Amino acid sequence: MPAFLPIDLEPLPTEHPDRAAASRPDAGIFSGVHDEPVTSARNDAELAREYISHGELSPKSIANLQKELYRFLTWCREEAKKTFQQMNVADLNAYKEFIRNPPPEWVCTTKWPRNDPRYRPFSGPLSDTSRRQSMIAIKGLLAFAEHTGYLRRNPARLVRNVRAPHAGRITRYLTPAALAYALAAAEARDADSEAAARQRARDRFLLIAFAQTGARLNEIVSARMGSIYSEGDGRWWLDVLGKGNKPRRLPVPPATLAAYRDYRRAFGLLEQTSRGDHMPLVLSSRTRDHVRVTDEAASEALKAIFQQAASEAAARGDGDSASMLRQASPHWLRHSMLTNHANSGVQLKTLQDTAGHANIATTAGYLHKTDKERHDEILGSDGKGIL
Repeated sequence: MPAFLPIDLEPLPTEHPDRAAASRPDAGIFSGVHDEPVTSARNDAELAREYISHGELSPKSIANLQKELYRFLTWCREEAKKTFQQMNVADLNAYKEFIRNPPPEWVCTTKWPRNDPRYRPFSGPLSDTSRRQSMIAIKGLLAFAEHTGYLRRNPARLVRNVRAPHAGRITRYLTPAALAYALAAAEARDADSEAAARQRARDRFLLIAFAQTGARLNEIVSARMGSIYSEGDGRWWLDVLGKGNKPRRLPVPPATLAAYRDYRRAFGLLEQTSRGDHMPLVLSSRTRDHVRVTDEAASEALKAIFQQAASEAAARGDGDSASMLRQASPHWLRHSMLTNHANSGVQLKTLQDTAGHANIATTAGYLHKTDKERHDEILGSDGKGIL
């Protein structure tokens, strides 16, 4: 049985010498076999911790990197029984296959804390997309090891990336009918206690805000109350911090603003606040203290609404909406917003800026109008009765 021992992967303090040394612009440029390494890491785990500290990553990116590197470090120790210096190309390719379908003793569907003896690194097999992201993290770590002089050679240079299928267009979104079921489910929830009333108002706000702004889950959960504001011209905005710590300003429609005000009233707050208000935007409904909910708690709250809405859709004989809602996650609301606007004539450049996409080709994946027109043209042609 593998030993899933805790590994300290917390970022180093800002003033730590290794953090500064690894950031030197000349580090690794003239590296030779006799050069002194620019790291004091004594083992692979210490180097991984230094790597996580290198660069300006968001808390979510740090958590994802910690997860991937914990898996790899544990595999090196328990399965390969090698250090980074002993690793070769075949070993890295073996790991790439290992994570495709990890052994049962590496898997647990319950997400226990990493210091809990019941913790397991995987919850099941990884998709090609997840395997690709995992190997990108590991190749980044080994490149960093070479860059700092910890490794004299980097076998990851010779390992090919996992080929992940690329969806030409986005299909995971909710139709207006499915969204209507979700909104009705959120509004129909019981509010027989103060906590239940707070939860209903908060979850309704979350549903509308995600569906109308196109923000990512973490972008709204990590925002502040003062992130929703107006500059006095009647236009309301939501400031978020996106991938790569890039700030974005999202338009706030009237329905989102109304839901925000209802939500604040339910928590005993004034309808509006100042831009300097640092209170968390998404509050726990279980306490009167102003405590931020986690990403997971916000996600589960919305998934509960989707499941309730799916039951109602099925009862009404709307199988398509029910099927969508059963599979939906909060990220589908972002897809729904972008899909709706892309097919309603909004310029792709406008949507790209709103969504925070680095490449406009990603935004173009939400455009289905040409597919529908092609479908209607084919079925409307004289050749439709060929059989």
